[in-house]
Amino acid sequence: MNNATLELQIDNPALDPANNSDRTKLARLWLTLGISALVASGFYSILLVLSRTPAIQDMIPLLDFFHIALVVHVDLSVLIWFLAFEGVLWALLDNGRMMSMAKLSFWLCAVGTVIIAISPFLGADKPLMNNYVPVLVHPVYFAGLFMFGAGFLILVFRAVFFASAGQSSAAFTFALKTAAFAAMLAMVALLVSYSGISGDLNDVTDFEVLFWGGGHVLQFTHSIVLLVVWLWLSSASGSILNINSKTLRILFAIAIAPVLLAIPVYFMYDVTSLEHRNSFTQLMRFGGLAVLPLMVIVIVSVLSTRNIDTKMRPAHNALIASIILFSAGGILGFMIEGINVVIPAHYHGSIVGVTLAFMGLTYYLLPKLGFRSAVSRAARIQPWVYGGGQMMHILGLAWSGGYGVQRKTAGSAQGLENLPEIAGMAMMGLGGLIAIIGGLIFVVVTIKAMWPGKA
Repeated sequence: MNNATLELQIDNPALDPANNSDRTKLARLWLTLGISALVASGFYSILLVLSRTPAIQDMIPLLDFFHIALVVHVDLSVLIWFLAFEGVLWALLDNGRMMSMAKLSFWLCAVGTVIIAISPFLGADKPLMNNYVPVLVHPVYFAGLFMFGAGFLILVFRAVFFASAGQSSAAFTFALKTAAFAAMLAMVALLVSYSGISGDLNDVTDFEVLFWGGGHVLQFTHSIVLLVVWLWLSSASGSILNINSKTLRILFAIAIAPVLLAIPVYFMYDVTSLEHRNSFTQLMRFGGLAVLPLMVIVIVSVLSTRNIDTKMRPAHNALIASIILFSAGGILGFMIEGINVVIPAHYHGSIVGVTLAFMGLTYYLLPKLGFRSAVSRAARIQPWVYGGGQMMHILGLAWSGGYGVQRKTAGSAQGLENLPEIAGMAMMGLGGLIAIIGGLIFVVVTIKAMWPGKA
């Protein structure tokens, strides 16, 4: 398979953002939303890291704001950033049909994001630290979350039933449509879980049940999109992928197939039951192994790549860092014992692996979407700064978790008494601060490239 068959064309027959097609406009809008969410989450991440770093945590009175900041940071940097960037890729499949639906989905998501970002300053001050989508129990926050969810449901519905991609890679088109199907299934799971909860949603247990099934299903969407990005960047970097489109589609089908097991889980078990919870835990733990064949293909192709073009360096560096972090997160997932900070070490590795891949594809897509290229030295080193800091962050968490440091705590509540525990969390804090610098570099480089005006 040559490089040309692994390309999602933004316009047809050639990549030409100058004609300002609907497909280009949509992709630009979704990318702008994703970057904006990262900017807002960066503000909250600074408060988070400082509130858990030894010595600093005692000097700055941030503890009361820790859980509020954590909720908004997670929702912006994981939920909204991921889904908005996936909106970029689904926009690249756009064929111009149902454009009013496309515009409605974006603006609902955009307004919802703004409301979520500012909700702590509008009175939302009751955080609940449930998994997947932590919440602030307040009408303003719920209004923002509902608007974003409605917009996202419209987005994936349109991607599944109306989108197509002309001359683009058949394998990539298939993969992205199956990823959209998994996302739509996640939204259905959310609604079924809601119907299975008796009474009003008012405590962490209710929201844990609400997002548990759909949250696990959505991880398959992220995994499929991650593989698409890896293959795309690998091909664009000059890797030779000796595999045909039909085989790729089969491997993508294998990777997404475990998500279908979510359907019988909902029929077999009540959403509030332990069996329901454990079934999705095992589905994610072992079903995720279905991505391994495609991961191996990417890794082999990356290792064989030589003479990377200077313009591709930022994207290629992000690709390598993404593979390392995602793999580390996956390995840590099989080392979890008990409720401690090994758990966030695992999901931070996986999440950052996806984020780095999306950062790399952002560098690659900027000029194709009509923005300036990001080829500066800052862009080239950014994946190493961000990825290196995050690696220190998750290793510090994993080390401390071995000594029983609990997750979702801050300040004296962490119980840091012995040197190994303190050292591990200090490493976590330092790595987190380095990662923030790396994230800031990405945001600055990207905004500079996207800012209107001459290069």
